Amino acid sequence: MSDIGSKNREASDKLLEETTLSSQSIFEGKIISLQVDTVKLPDGQTASREVVRHPGAVAVLALKGDTMLAVNQYRQPLGRCEVEIPAGKLERGEDPLEAAKRELQEETGYTCGSIRKLHSFYTSPGFADEIIHLYLAEDLVSGDMNPDEDEFIEMMEITLEEAYSLIQEERISDAKTILAVYAWNMYKLTGKI
Repeated sequence: MSDIGSKNREASDKLLEETTLSSQSIFEGKIISLQVDTVKLPDGQTASREVVRHPGAVAVLALKGDTMLAVNQYRQPLGRCEVEIPAGKLERGEDPLEAAKRELQEETGYTCGSIRKLHSFYTSPGFADEIIHLYLAEDLVSGDMNPDEDEFIEMMEITLEEAYSLIQEERISDAKTILAVYAWNMYKLTGKI
C-alpha cells in the first residue's frame, strides 16, 4: 500500500474507533476470561461490548508424504467428536514456535525436521481476542504421543481427498483445520503457501 493509501486508511480507521470508558470483569476461568466494556462510539453514544480474553493458541499442519496428521477428539461445546489438526493454547510467555512443536509431539507423537509459520489469525474478532498461529511441519519423525491428562484423542493420517470428505460430512468444521486443508491443497497445486 502506498504512503497516501496508508495515511487514508489510518484516517478512516480513526473515524471508526471506539473509546473504552470502563471495563468490568465478569468471569475468570482456567483458559478464558470475560469482561464487559462500556465504549464511546464514533457518534458520541455509548454501548456495551462483551469481550472474551484468551491467551492465544497454535495449530500445526503436519504433512507426512501424501497425508496430513489429524486428531479425532470429543468437543463438549459441540456435543460430538471433531477431526482437527494438532493444536493447543499458549502457556503464559510461551514462544508460539515452541508451542507448535510441543503440541505436535503431545498430540501425535511426531517431531519435525522442518517447521515454519504460515499465518496468524483471529478466530472471532467481534467478541474475542483469541489469535491462532498456524505452522507447517514437514520431515516428520514418529515417536510416542503424550497428551494432557484430561485429553483423550485418536491420531489419524488422512489424505487431502479424505479431508475434503470430512469437511463435507461436517466432521471437520473448525476454521483452523479448514484453513489448513485449503492451504495444503494450494501447496500441492503450486508448491507454495
